[in-house]
Formats: sequence, structure tokens, C-alpha cells
Amino acid sequence: MTASEERPERPEPEERPEPAATTPDERPVARPGGQPASHPDELLRIEGLRKTFPGVVALDNVDFDLRRGEVHVLLGENGAGKSTLIKMLSGAYRPDRGRILAEGREVRIDDAQAAERLGIATIYQEFNLVPDLTVAENIYLGRQPRRFGLVDHGRMRADAETLLRRVGVDVRPDAKVRELGIARLQMVEIAKALSLEARVLIMDEPTAVLTSEEVDKLFAIVRQLRADGVGIVFITHHLEEIAALGDRVTVLRDGRSIDQVPASTPEDRLVQLMVGRSIGQQYPRERPDAGEVLLSVRGLTRDGVFHDISFDVHAGEVVGLAGLVGAGRTEVARAVFGADPYDTGTVDVRGQRLARHDVPAAMGAGIGLVPEDRKGQGLVLDASVQDNLGLVTLRSATRSGLVDLKAQRTAAARIAKQLGVRMSGLGQHVRTLSGGNQQKVVIGKWLLADTRVLILDEPTRGIDVGAKVEIYQLINELTASGHAVLMISSDLPEVLGMSDRVLVMAQGRIAGELATEQATQDAVMALAVSTEASDEHPAPKNAEEGPRGH
Repeated sequence: MTASEERPERPEPEERPEPAATTPDERPVARPGGQPASHPDELLRIEGLRKTFPGVVALDNVDFDLRRGEVHVLLGENGAGKSTLIKMLSGAYRPDRGRILAEGREVRIDDAQAAERLGIATIYQEFNLVPDLTVAENIYLGRQPRRFGLVDHGRMRADAETLLRRVGVDVRPDAKVRELGIARLQMVEIAKALSLEARVLIMDEPTAVLTSEEVDKLFAIVRQLRADGVGIVFITHHLEEIAALGDRVTVLRDGRSIDQVPASTPEDRLVQLMVGRSIGQQYPRERPDAGEVLLSVRGLTRDGVFHDISFDVHAGEVVGLAGLVGAGRTEVARAVFGADPYDTGTVDVRGQRLARHDVPAAMGAGIGLVPEDRKGQGLVLDASVQDNLGLVTLRSATRSGLVDLKAQRTAAARIAKQLGVRMSGLGQHVRTLSGGNQQKVVIGKWLLADTRVLILDEPTRGIDVGAKVEIYQLINELTASGHAVLMISSDLPEVLGMSDRVLVMAQGRIAGELATEQATQDAVMALAVSTEASDEHPAPKNAEEGPRGH
């Protein structure tokens, strides 16, 4: 695998004592105006919050509260308003209407400093760390301890080391942040929040890029913080984490707070609250008969990264590519697409031999790649939906140096409608779309180019369950029309549920192939941990921690 992950074994919900009954002395007085009474341990309350952007109502009359010593899960589809809500709590946005109360007192959170003074710390999906500064400098950025007017580097390193030990990460305080992997960056962000002595900690999908061992460490830290009285707002798309860690769940849908339920609520009920309907089968794979070989890879080798990779993908087929962190899956996909070089081997599309390290040749032959980093590599975030959908077909739509904008717009409108992209219009900036809709745009640009072989690298990471099923249905439509899909995923149930065959990589090699009837989680993991790779071909250079699977 790349620095991606496999989903963890579903943790058992921990047993927690029932909350003590409220005594008469603790009973709070009801708020004026009919608002419900606050809890004696309430840290934060949001009442009737509304936020609009041009053409979009992001939040509409949202209510939410957080208590000391609880994990309150914020659940909703991409675009439901979760990010807007936490940005208002962190001072990035101001509400148009409604109010925020901290420990019973109405407050204004105009900027990050105001949030910090209220003891609110936020850990975003995209980390707010400066790559060229050290770990200690990032933890205390803007708050460095001083002595005689100068930064006290010794004390700063010592304090940072204490915090890093507390979160259980083995990182030197003077290490540059750019040297760290994703998991360690996550822990540095948590250490930074602890340095603020936060009473409210907001965590936006903190497990999305962690291995199972790292998830266990993170959960242990969260439980300790909860025991210390910190209130935690936890955002996740992985429903199995809710019962394992949460206390209460507030569900947002279309910018509104729909319901507040216990974390023990069954997953199918949570899904129904999120999407407003039953989504049916989680992995609705339709398996048409396989046709001709569209993609043929033989002996693909890049020294120190992957070795002797050979496989075929047929028309109408989904081939899954599974393995552990660092197995080399993404590197193989990028080499097939021409984005990365390789030393030996061949790539043929419908019998046509492709030149090495030549993306235009791969695209011309009908290969498309949806990268795992959709924001960094798959989209131009500050361009419109229309412009992003037309990226691949721009050259073919150009005549005598002029782009046929009308044809591009017509095609973009057709594909956006087909994929159900939720947007205010084709001119909306892609940056402002939800994660699921961004992914639809990335896939849509390849559909416009009539791509015959589509490589999907982590196609549903960071996407809610409703949008996932829409992506799966799109995969079915592609294969039913004779296209082929090579799907890399660290979510083992997804690989097993959507693949017709599974190739398992270990240490840069294909360790085995499993047909649908043979492909179980145990069988995949047995191959993924195999150690038959030759010593003369070491494990991939980017190998990191361990596996992550359901």
C-alpha cells in the first residue's frame, strides 16, 4: 500500500457507566424563549445557527451542545454542513444568525485567537503545520516561551517532548515537520491542541489516514482526554467508530440538525438519518460477463519500489488491488498511467504498447487515473466545476488555438447531471464542493474523455456512505458499458464487495490473486503479510507502519 491505510477491525464499544441522575440542585433553569435547559456539565451550546454563502445555505437553524467529558459525534453526508459548523467554532466564519454560548455565556468567536481564549482547539483534515519548522516550533507557533525577551528554545523543546510523550509518539521535538509521515503529523496536531490546554477539542476525520495500530493509540488518547473532562467533537464517516468511541451523535442533513441520538444507535438507522432514505445494499456490485483484455501489464519493475508486476484487466471487470501500507500499489498505478518511470516491463492497452513515462500516450490510449489525493492531484481547486470537468478534453475541444466553450459547457452540464453533482451551477469553484461531489468531478472528467480503463486509487476515502453507494453505482455503469476498472482501496470490505478479482501486493510484488468466491478478509491479509519477496528486491522505500482492515 501507499501511505494509505486499511480500515481497522471494528472495535467493540467500550462499556461506560450510566450517567448519574441529576440532583435537584444540579437541575438547570430552562432558557428564555423556549430553548431547552442546559446540562450542568455543558461546555458549549449552539442555538439556531445560520450561515449562507452566495447561492448556498450552508447551515440553517442548527442546534448543538457539548458537555465536559464526552465525545459528541457530528455525523452527516459530505455537504451537510459539518465543516461550516466547525469553522464557526474555530473562528474562521461568523454566523449570519443564531448564537454560541460557552459555559452558559454568549460569546463571539471572530478569529482563531478568540477560539483559543475560549479553550477551543480544532484539528482539521488538512493539517495546519509549517513544513520547514520543527515539531516544537509548530506546537508553540506564536506562543513560544521566552526568557529575557528571547525565545527559550530549551524550555520549548522540553515542553514539546512532554506533550509528545503524552500522545505516545516517538518524534524528536527538533525534527522538521516535512520529515514526518501522515500519522505522526496527526499526533503533532493533537500535541499542539494539548499545549493550548483546550477544554473543547474538535477532530475532523482524525482516523482517515491512520493504520489500525495508530487508530488504537488515537482512541486511547481521546478516552484519556474525555476522562480529564475535555469535551470532544468527533467527525467521522466510519460508522463503526461511533459506537466504539462516542457518547452522543448529532446528525446534520442539508445544513439542518435532524436529530440527536445515542452513539449506540444501529448503523442502518444512522444512515437513514444522514441521507433521509434507506440506501439498500452497501456494495451493490453487478457482475457482467468479462470481455476482451483492455489492459495488459507484464514484468513491470522499478528497482526498490515494485518488481515483476503482471496482470490483465478485461472489459466489464473490476480488479481490486489490495495490500499493506507501503506495498507499492499506488506506485504501480502511477507507472501504468505514465506518471512515474519504471525500469523494465510493458504496458499494453487493447494490444497497443505504451511508451514509458508518457501520460499523454496513456491518456490517448484510453487510460484514466483518479488519484488518492483528489485535492492535490485530481482537481484545480480554484477553477470552476465546468473547467475541471473539461481538463482532459481541452485539447480535443481546441480548434485553431480556440476552445469550443459552448461544446465544453454542454458536455460538462451533461456529465454533472448524470453524476448528480450537487452544486449551485457549473461556475461554482470546486474548492467549495463537498468531498463526495469533488470526487464525482474527478471521475466525470475521465468519463467525458470516454476512458476505456479507469484506475481508481482510494475512490471513496473521506466520502460519506450515501456518496459511496453512488460511486459504486457509477462503477457498475462503467463496467456494464464495457469499460474496465482497476480499483486500489485500503477498505477491505470495499475491495471484497466491489471487485470481480483481487490482486494482493506484498513488499512490491503481487503475492497472489483471488477470485470472488475465494476472496475473504483472512485470505487477503494472509497474502498481504507474506514475506516471499527476494532480498535483492527490498521492500518499497515508502513503507511505513502496518495494516488497517475491518
